[in-house]
Amino acid sequence: MPNRERVILHSDLNNFFASVEIALFPEYAGKPLIVCGDPKQRHGIVLAKNEEAKKFGIKTAETVYSAKKKCPHVLCVPSHFSEYKRYSRMVKEIYGRYTEKIEECSIDECAMDVTESVQLFGNGEQIAQRIRAEIKKELGLTVSVGVSFNKVFAKLASELKKPDAVTVISKTDFRRKIYPLPVSNLWLVGGATERTLHELGIHTIGDLAAADEALLVRFLGKRGRQVRMYARGEDDEPVKWQKKKEDLKSIGNSTTLAKDVTDREEIKRWLYALSESVAARLREADVGRASTVHIVVRNERMEDMTVQTKVTPTALCGDIARTAYALFCQHYPLGAKVRMLGVTVSGFDYNVRQLTIAPAVDGESYDKKERAENAVAKLREKYGFASLQRGVVFGDEKLGGLDIKAIKEETPEKEKKK
Repeated sequence: MPNRERVILHSDLNNFFASVEIALFPEYAGKPLIVCGDPKQRHGIVLAKNEEAKKFGIKTAETVYSAKKKCPHVLCVPSHFSEYKRYSRMVKEIYGRYTEKIEECSIDECAMDVTESVQLFGNGEQIAQRIRAEIKKELGLTVSVGVSFNKVFAKLASELKKPDAVTVISKTDFRRKIYPLPVSNLWLVGGATERTLHELGIHTIGDLAAADEALLVRFLGKRGRQVRMYARGEDDEPVKWQKKKEDLKSIGNSTTLAKDVTDREEIKRWLYALSESVAARLREADVGRASTVHIVVRNERMEDMTVQTKVTPTALCGDIARTAYALFCQHYPLGAKVRMLGVTVSGFDYNVRQLTIAPAVDGESYDKKERAENAVAKLREKYGFASLQRGVVFGDEKLGGLDIKAIKEETPEKEKKK
């Protein structure tokens, strides 16, 4: 079978620090705003600015004094890095609904490989549009997303149209779209490299793609060969995500509900749907059984409650879901609103797969249940995840407005070894 063409996304959150401040303080919306280290110090610098501030020519890294000269009524707000990290994490949760192959480039930029997701969610542009819409609706932020067949062109595409946009660069049109652009638009072409290229008569990305490789290597060394490859669309670097199962510390799925929910029966259905996908991921990862179940619950004020408990090692959806629901009922206030739910398992047993001799509480052995879940998994693999559902979720094809066909593809949560 020929290799499938890669589908790579690069996301760039627009005016991230400033946008988070406006999400936290809606009264700032529509006003020119800058985020600075210390607004009271005239020699402080601008860390971020919103679109309204940009219209006055305010730039990142210029002094607050200079910015206020350009716009005397600009709002100067202090930075809140803990909030930026929190919002960055919530954005990545949204990315995780579509792929586990996520490479964090910075607090506000990520590369994603969605090649294996297009059969479920549509082509790269459609996935990017879904991500863009969900980030705006759920978090009040905007993102520009580039879609291409490699990381370099996906990043370049994300920069071509801002804010709040999706741009596609394909194998069939990349020459038309990017060859006329200044060579400085290409990744790794900084000021010094740009000056050298200009001295060689190379001004556009197209010029660079057509340049003699030996000439570039003579003046730029290995970088010359690399940037020429980038210009020609020959970047094959993979999205860097943790692949070793020994480094997989947890597997979890989360979802933001279409509306705030208080009904515990509806919460129970959600937890079972999420646990189904967690159990499926657990089987796919081949890491044995999990000994800890965690849940995260986010309320309408964007505050998270996270609790966990030890369990008899299991890979069964029913065990995970029952534990998750018990944790919810025990720790989350009755009648309190729920905006987001997440279920995660950890504490994997990679090597030991001993038989469970004792019967389950309901009289069925663990192994009998495991065989049943494996049989269901094979049917779903053939006919689709939504083809078979547990009775607890059967009555709701769309739980709170979310298509359960999509829920299986939310991402495993990983932690690197410390």
